[in-house]
Amino acid sequence: MKHYSLPKKQGLYDPKFEKDNCGIGFIANIKGKKSHKIITDAIQILKNLTHRGGVGSEENCGDGAGILTQIPHKFMEKVCKIEGINLPPKKQYGVGMFFCSHDKKIRTNTINKLTNIIKEENLHLLGFRSVPVFTGCIGKTSKDSMPFIMQLFIKRPENLKTEEDFERKLFVVNKRAEKEIRYIKENNDPYFYFVSLSCKTIVYKGMLTPEQVDDFYIDLLDLDFESALALVHSRFSTNTFPSWERAHPNRYIIHNGEINTIKGNVNWIKAREKMFETDAFDKEDLQKILPVINEDGSDSAMLDNYIQMLNLCGYSLPKAIMMAIPEPWENDQNMDKAKRDFYAYNSLMGEAWDGPAAISFTDGDVIGATLDRNGLRPARYYVTKDDYVILSSEVGVLPIKEENVVKKHRLTPGKMLLIDTKEGKIIEDSQIKEKIAHENPYGKWLQHNLLTLDDLEDSQQTEKESLPILTRQKAFGYVKEDIDLTLKDIIEKGEDPIGAMGNDAPLAVFSKKPQLLYNYFKQLFAQVTNPPIDAIREQIVTSTICYLGSEGNLLKPNEKNCKRIKLNTPILTN
Repeated sequence: MKHYSLPKKQGLYDPKFEKDNCGIGFIANIKGKKSHKIITDAIQILKNLTHRGGVGSEENCGDGAGILTQIPHKFMEKVCKIEGINLPPKKQYGVGMFFCSHDKKIRTNTINKLTNIIKEENLHLLGFRSVPVFTGCIGKTSKDSMPFIMQLFIKRPENLKTEEDFERKLFVVNKRAEKEIRYIKENNDPYFYFVSLSCKTIVYKGMLTPEQVDDFYIDLLDLDFESALALVHSRFSTNTFPSWERAHPNRYIIHNGEINTIKGNVNWIKAREKMFETDAFDKEDLQKILPVINEDGSDSAMLDNYIQMLNLCGYSLPKAIMMAIPEPWENDQNMDKAKRDFYAYNSLMGEAWDGPAAISFTDGDVIGATLDRNGLRPARYYVTKDDYVILSSEVGVLPIKEENVVKKHRLTPGKMLLIDTKEGKIIEDSQIKEKIAHENPYGKWLQHNLLTLDDLEDSQQTEKESLPILTRQKAFGYVKEDIDLTLKDIIEKGEDPIGAMGNDAPLAVFSKKPQLLYNYFKQLFAQVTNPPIDAIREQIVTSTICYLGSEGNLLKPNEKNCKRIKLNTPILTN
């Protein structure tokens, strides 16, 4: 059973009104200036989001909390020297934060396997470090399920010319280790999990409450631990049980909400993997990173898997976010045509990961946030005169003097906030999307290749004699209850009937009576905190578009991918 600890009213919010979903937040210096203040401010944001996270029956066992930062080179250089590890210059090495077993024999086996994988991928392992933690601050449940926490350091070889090339090779190591260490039958390590493995970012997280994060991870208290950006998250678990690896941040994102299309999203990705080809990975490495989705994870972690794959296969991070979480473009006649064409093309290649979702994301250079098309999760932000952007689920997470505020705003459905710390500027939603929408002639591709039913010649149809109404009612599974309680209200009053009675009818698969095909399918989603969507009144955010015909390669945009037939609805005729 969960209960929720609510701190006293602080800042500009009252916690008693907002306590039913995860807390997300980030702070970034627009100019990319690193400091320890970013870490302390991020932790303060996290602590002020305590009321949004869940705890178990023990007050000191949280659903999960954590922080993602840039790799703090000055700090890492200092602590590695103590371990006898000589680090090369920053971004010339990668850091892996990973969980493993407390059993010394299993842990040694895991370390040996990791060493072999790194060697087989022609990378140079610099060494391992045990991460110092203070377990006295966490509860029994968290402690009993706690993994052993370690870091590894890998040198970037000279043949990998760019950071992106190195990130891709680290991704191969990550995916191989996931398959060969966690999931092998003999001598597997059930605790093994790469929290992060990157030459840009690092994640500290666990089954913690927000107040415990910097008490538990002693590294975060060091003044040399510096970053220009930080993501923080306080978890309220809904779709999955709390665990150390399911805490956020994930490797790229933090998320507030649920992905209610998750089963379809995952199944479609599996179906497309056979068609994947990309210039970013050779054929051998591409096979090593499949399957894309680790289905052990939460819905957020699976979305993170997808975005990481898109980004490392050559799509910019903002473009990957646009592809995964598109705006409601289908019925928006006021949207710029080039942007509509971009979304229309990408709808041929992949489905929207629909929420409710408020997502913040970073690759270590750019940091941003977006809402899904419904906009049912809050995300508010400040921009200050001293070049900071603070975004969170609510205002008041940091004390900021009014005279220091340049801008106060909130994210609206489908819109994106983006800060590029290399360029040192905030990039507006319209500017990001206009550039991405014009990368390819999507409109021409669609015009020359995509067909609708109206484009096809009508075949000769003969009018069939209408069947008696009772026969049709039987054929479509109507019962007296449907007519009396549903159709009557619709026809006589023009109202959408609403009922709250429990449904005790057996699932179709268990029923002894004949059933319609579609009764065998039930949507699976987290039925929490989500208001119902009215598909007529909220037509702007709903879509029934579907496509016929074989798909192309998601990872290589081209004209051939548009050779499909578009249906505005799966119902062809009355």
